[in-house]
Amino acid sequence: MHPFSVLVLIAFAFISLEVSALPYKTLVAPITKDTKTSLYSITLNSREKYVIDINAPLSWRLCQTPASSVSCYAPQCIQARSFLSGLCPPANNIWMKYGQCQCVVTPVNSVAKSCALGKFTYNNFILSWTNGKNPTGKANLNNIYFSCAPISLFKSFPQGANGLAALSRAPLAFSSQLTPSNLGMTKKFAICLPSGDGAPGVSFFGNGPYTFQHFLPTQFDAAKVLSYTPLVKKSNSVEYYIGVKGISINGKASKFSPNAFAFDSNGNGGVKLSTLAPYTILRSDIYNTLLNDFAKATKNIPRVKNVSPFGLCVKASAMGWYRVGLMAPTIELEFGNGIKWRIVGANSMKEVGNDVACLAFVDGGKTAKEAAVIGSFQMENNLLQFDLAGSRLGFSSSLYSYRTSCTDFNFTLGV
Repeated sequence: MHPFSVLVLIAFAFISLEVSALPYKTLVAPITKDTKTSLYSITLNSREKYVIDINAPLSWRLCQTPASSVSCYAPQCIQARSFLSGLCPPANNIWMKYGQCQCVVTPVNSVAKSCALGKFTYNNFILSWTNGKNPTGKANLNNIYFSCAPISLFKSFPQGANGLAALSRAPLAFSSQLTPSNLGMTKKFAICLPSGDGAPGVSFFGNGPYTFQHFLPTQFDAAKVLSYTPLVKKSNSVEYYIGVKGISINGKASKFSPNAFAFDSNGNGGVKLSTLAPYTILRSDIYNTLLNDFAKATKNIPRVKNVSPFGLCVKASAMGWYRVGLMAPTIELEFGNGIKWRIVGANSMKEVGNDVACLAFVDGGKTAKEAAVIGSFQMENNLLQFDLAGSRLGFSSSLYSYRTSCTDFNFTLGV
């Protein structure tokens, strides 16, 4: 064997030994909510905030210093350019002298529906390792790919945002890049969105456990209460869809047309998850049925004038409160495998002030592209695990039911 080959094998063995010696193979980072925009940001590099978009193919940020170039011929460039946006003008690569070429991509702000041309680049990112209970030390991940973006692309973002964190199925989304297989990590991440701006929620990259402080002296591992349903793949899409078959209110199934939630022959329909939609959006036929059935289930609660964009508002004090929010009828999303996602008052009723609470679902119109888009209000204080390797979604339903919340992860450095 060639001496150089021996050296490579020795070096690889050393690296493998170091990786296997890592006590934990999960990363953790805080999630904050901006109440003005209802957007959520993950904190990377200790203090940089990136708006979370679980459906974006590529992350981007403002590059304040000269960014490293990526060759047009690099496989990462080819992957990134397979997601060029039609919102942008033609994204031609930049040719330099001596036949060198710099990769150009199209970062997108899906909130403002805007796009820009950006230099494709890479850098190091710092997160924290965790034992599932506390951060245990810093992790420096090298050569993470993203796009530079102009300041004009930050319109409608929270003040102080540094960029966007893509967490989709795409191969260059942070969801894949922050779970590198060479560190023995599983292609899996979890998010737990906070309901306010007082304390951070939490994100995990890797297997878990996902431990939260509990009202008892013991701690609570939310991974143990997850239910699972398959992630549904839509052709030519890296977005997350789930196979909802029906909706029930207080255990009574609402009556929808056959295949109301399914994809049609044109690829429209289906039920998508989104961290950018503040409330769940339903196609009109589905929305009207849900609204009517919820109105019947709350017929004894006094009505008040509706507050936009909601279609049913009630006197909150007449409904009353308990541990999981307002004492509203329980809404359940029913999946084909018999599993149900339980939506309690904290996630179904939006308190808008002046003793008014509204059903937090909105009408997307008769020709909505999706049958339903599950919005972030319905996700708050629910742990959601996106298992990319297993192509399934894990969900806890409200953590309030277990006397804990997304803000109860202990970010104090442990050992």
